Amino acid sequence: MSNNRLIMIVIDALRFDTACSHMGFMQHLVEQGKAARYEVKSEVPSLSRPLYETILTGTPPLVHGIVGNGIVRLSTQESLFHLAKRSGKTTAAAAYYWVSELYNHAPFRHDIDRIQLDKDAPIENGLFYFEDHYPDSHLFAEAQWLVSEKNPDFLYIHPMNVDDDGHKFTADSVQYRNRVLATDTLLALTLPKWMDLGYDIIVTADHGMTVDGNHGGNTTNDRHVPLFIASKKVKPIVQHQIVSQLQMAPLACHLLGIHPSEAMVPLLIPGLVD
Repeated sequence: MSNNRLIMIVIDALRFDTACSHMGFMQHLVEQGKAARYEVKSEVPSLSRPLYETILTGTPPLVHGIVGNGIVRLSTQESLFHLAKRSGKTTAAAAYYWVSELYNHAPFRHDIDRIQLDKDAPIENGLFYFEDHYPDSHLFAEAQWLVSEKNPDFLYIHPMNVDDDGHKFTADSVQYRNRVLATDTLLALTLPKWMDLGYDIIVTADHGMTVDGNHGGNTTNDRHVPLFIASKKVKPIVQHQIVSQLQMAPLACHLLGIHPSEAMVPLLIPGLVD
């Protein structure tokens, strides 16, 4: 039985094709019947801040209004953090500071907002970094601390090193591919422990990365990202139907056992267990 607890991991700028070719541990979970794999088409513009908001609220940029990375304000939508808290669940995040600016405080105050432990905030337990090269290994260690010490019902984890290396070296580089391998290793070291604790797992990305070392456009490389789901509520098979990114938030609500917001689209993702 599901414990209605969820860890959502959004790996910034992870392309679908590179995830399939270089994430050996995640594919192992699929082959062993422990996870499902999907291909997701992101919203556009395929930029980070707009798509953080899309993933966490289930609304497109034209609705939520975060249409570029330079828009710094709190979200006007009901996010997964708000909905989980309203349902009596505890929330946490180990993430880039833009997530804090969307849901806890904007603008980010670098001197005091890195560690946020506030039961009245949408993200009750937040550990936020503000440099793109901040090591993913440190971030996953912080996520493990949140699991061990705060025992959240909903934990959001957002590593940035894949995006950072993609911008520095392009998606067609040894560095980008090796970074995806390194991220897969971090998942191998952490996911089994979290799954043993009863957490459902979502691993996805906000957008992809091009051979020009950028993103924001309408190409497959810009928009197509992976989705891995480890949950008894989802059949553990490879799904070949492309899924809209607007499905991520209602999917998370389904796994958490909470009601979605009225702004979210109906949950139509294939492979759900009745």
